[in-house]
Amino acid sequence: MRIILPPRIDPDAVACGDPAAVVTLGGETMGTMWRVLYATRDVPAAQGVGAAIQARLDDLVAQMSHWAPLSVLSRFNRAAPDSWTALPPDFAAVIDAALRIAALSDGAFDPAIGQLVDLWGHGPKGPQPVPDAAAVDRSRLASGWRRLRWDAGAARLWQAGGVALDLSGIAKGHAADAVADQLAALGHRHCLVEVGGELVGRGMRPDGDPWWVDLETPPDADLAPMRVALHQMAVAGSGTYRKGEHGIDPRTGYPPTNGVIGVHVIASTAMLADALATAVAVSYPDLSPLAPMQVAARILVRRGDMVEEVMTEPLKAMLG
Repeated sequence: MRIILPPRIDPDAVACGDPAAVVTLGGETMGTMWRVLYATRDVPAAQGVGAAIQARLDDLVAQMSHWAPLSVLSRFNRAAPDSWTALPPDFAAVIDAALRIAALSDGAFDPAIGQLVDLWGHGPKGPQPVPDAAAVDRSRLASGWRRLRWDAGAARLWQAGGVALDLSGIAKGHAADAVADQLAALGHRHCLVEVGGELVGRGMRPDGDPWWVDLETPPDADLAPMRVALHQMAVAGSGTYRKGEHGIDPRTGYPPTNGVIGVHVIASTAMLADALATAVAVSYPDLSPLAPMQVAARILVRRGDMVEEVMTEPLKAMLG
């Protein structure tokens, strides 16, 4: 077993010897499942906490779902050319981060590829025939983060005409962070939150252990298990070996051909880890645009019948 340790222990977030119990809650959101473990001395209040979490997640879906026709995102996608859409706070925070990561990753992560997602049959329209080159070119030219204009001061986004957002590579991470923040606001600073495989760990377990998370590995990969001590940080994954090929390289309009079948990224927030996992999966093996961000990533690459594991230097430095 290989252990990934946090860069530092936050003395204000340690609960060693705390007699609190760990409560587990869960439900559905964003087409997937959410799960929360949190330490509390008030177990009977858990039902109310669970209802508050579900309401928080439902609001995020109403803002950023590309599957819900009445969401703010869907209304933006249908907006008239040369028009501005005011964004609510969560949506604004996500688009601000998404555009920064798009620029830093040289477009390997792109929040404005909804047309390409639909074209390849991964969106609300369902399965589609394999597109021809002309269709890919048309969708790619109508897409892309550079066709957006973001007025951060007024929290409004400009629609050039036909640009379709798809935030599936970042919204679940933001949702995990938002739930962890909500728990902290309710007085529960020690928690593990998961939304669709994106996880954030705050504080410690009542027994003094961190929140342990095992990184998923394909069953045919001959690799030693890897476990993360998730303390004041987050981990997110992007992979094809379990769900099938759903990735698109926004720069070409086609699925990547680099052999990457899985990526896990550890970062300060789940939103950042989520988006960077997508960027790494698309960019590999040339991760040079991401170098300034010091990405801590484990990359699984299929080479024939073998699965090769590649770790970036920041992740190697976290190995205990």
